[in-house]
Amino acid sequence: MAIDMALLDAVVAVAKAGGFREAARVTGSNASRLSDAVRRAEQQLGIRLFHRTTRTVVLTEAGRALMERLLPAINEVNAALDAVNRYRNTPGGTLRLNVPVSATRLVLPALVPEFLQRYPDIRLEIVAESSVQDVFRDGCDAGIRYDERLEQDMVAMPIGPRQQRFALAASPAYLAEHGRPEHPRDLIHHRCLRGRYASGIMADWTFSHEGEEISVETSGPLVVSVGGAMDLAVEAAIAGSGVIYLFDEWLRPALDSGRLEPLLQPWWLTFSGPWLYYNDRRLIPAPLQAFIDFVREKNGRENNSAIPAKPLWYP
Repeated sequence: MAIDMALLDAVVAVAKAGGFREAARVTGSNASRLSDAVRRAEQQLGIRLFHRTTRTVVLTEAGRALMERLLPAINEVNAALDAVNRYRNTPGGTLRLNVPVSATRLVLPALVPEFLQRYPDIRLEIVAESSVQDVFRDGCDAGIRYDERLEQDMVAMPIGPRQQRFALAASPAYLAEHGRPEHPRDLIHHRCLRGRYASGIMADWTFSHEGEEISVETSGPLVVSVGGAMDLAVEAAIAGSGVIYLFDEWLRPALDSGRLEPLLQPWWLTFSGPWLYYNDRRLIPAPLQAFIDFVREKNGRENNSAIPAKPLWYP
């Protein structure tokens, strides 16, 4: 029985994603095209592969049996193609990275343009979000996380600045009207501009000074989603709406220009920089290997003794 492999690819994408819309998002296609491909695959096979309702798409018994045999075969085909890819002068293919939104502003701009110029046949896809989830769920090859977000059985290597900190700031107009906090606890009396994670959590603001660590539950007139809407909070702070606590690098242009003034600098929380992590217990695709080698080269170029010479295992 002959069947178009492109149709089988669509079936696999929908089965993995659990629906047409999610599969379309992951593959960069659209739901109607995938639905049509699955329908044609079912016609060619002469059997229904999915139970469809308005809310769910679930594999039939026949569909599950097909996936059990098909997935290992497709993985082998992809591995074979990737092995051939390694003989190219420059590797090609798609590399998908799952990263925090902050990394798109503070880490990747220093890496991506040079990487794309060096590897013109690689298509880089960035999945940026404020929620922390399994990097492989969306078909990503690797992810960027901070220490506390590293998952088990992952290899981690440094990427970007090895030390970062949060900066507390407010506009001159706000400080003229409301005064300057002298201690982190004073912030409970100030109008604070806060961020909410996709999980719904609004984290307390944490400060550290001479071994003392303080977390303050703040409140104020504006709450934005962490990541994409943080620029709105920065602009609100510049306009005098309240106090903001965010990555120093994110606020640096406003601090340097005087539109924001630093507050409680000795208390700013410092933490280790992010890590690129991936699973090397399976064949590493050529685009990912190229990115790993590129990041390792950049690390060496920075000549930072705090950067390990090889990836670290995190149990």
